[in-house]
Amino acid sequence: MQNRFALGALAAAVALMSNAAVAAQEVTVYTAFETDILAKYKNAFEAENPGITIKWVRDSTGIMTAKLLAEKANPQAEVVWGLAGSSMALLKNEGILQPYTPQGLDQLRASLNDPQQQQAWYGNDAFFNAICFNEVVAQQHNLSKPESWEDLTKPEYQGHIAMPNPASSGTGYMQVSAWLQNMGDEQGWDYMARLDDNIAHYTHSGSKPCVQAAMGEVAIGISMASRGAKLKTQGAPIKVITPEGIGWESEAVGLVKSSEAAQRVVDWSISKAANELYVEMYPVVGHVDVKAEVANFPDVEAKMAEMDFARMGDERAVVLKDWSDRFDAKSEPKS
Repeated sequence: MQNRFALGALAAAVALMSNAAVAAQEVTVYTAFETDILAKYKNAFEAENPGITIKWVRDSTGIMTAKLLAEKANPQAEVVWGLAGSSMALLKNEGILQPYTPQGLDQLRASLNDPQQQQAWYGNDAFFNAICFNEVVAQQHNLSKPESWEDLTKPEYQGHIAMPNPASSGTGYMQVSAWLQNMGDEQGWDYMARLDDNIAHYTHSGSKPCVQAAMGEVAIGISMASRGAKLKTQGAPIKVITPEGIGWESEAVGLVKSSEAAQRVVDWSISKAANELYVEMYPVVGHVDVKAEVANFPDVEAKMAEMDFARMGDERAVVLKDWSDRFDAKSEPKS
């Protein structure tokens, strides 16, 4: 009888230890990936890595970057996956990302990765801005189709444009950076002041302006090209326009806390299997052997702005304060 009790206690102890071991394999991953693709990435990783689960913590790029900086002394994330390259450069400079060489690095496009020595982040895909233009709403209000950024300052568009707040959204920040870097500071700020006259509101999500344009809430959304292509494919009455000098950036992955499980998340995120998921939304991905046509995705490569991602990271705080001081009054309330 005593032996049976002893064996039962031993089995319970083993079960408890086993449960603890399984729990220890949960990896906390901070991300700014769009919400509707998180389950797909999580399920694919976990299917290939039994015993390791991903716990997503998701918000827009600006908010997630601020969260990581605030937690610098006591990091809560183990991996950052799907955050803008300029934010990753800043996090590396702050000592938040750890240098790490993932398996399969030789299969990636070097142009999307950390350009510095002791690399700490690696590009999953390149994402691009665009203008989502609702042709039905435009017809109702007798609005012409914009062809350039300058066109958006025409009086006819007053109150018809939505754009992401760059302090909340990486999509917004990369377009502000593109304007400043390609127009010059003085002309860039002057342009944004004239554009602000026509802005209905600034959103805290990079994809929301295009969603609002697709729903007819505004005629024009400065937003993500990938979201525009997806909405158009689903039947939205929008045209996805790429003016000269569109902002773009890489979405990247990096290691915050080193463990075998966290390293496996980073390794898998740059794998061919992961890239075959990225390419469903983004025509330019990190893996050199993965290519695909994305329905209704505009011709972005001919219109890409010259972008200095290190400068974007270094100037981020100053640019965002200046932008907020000038234009934040039109931002939507934060949820």
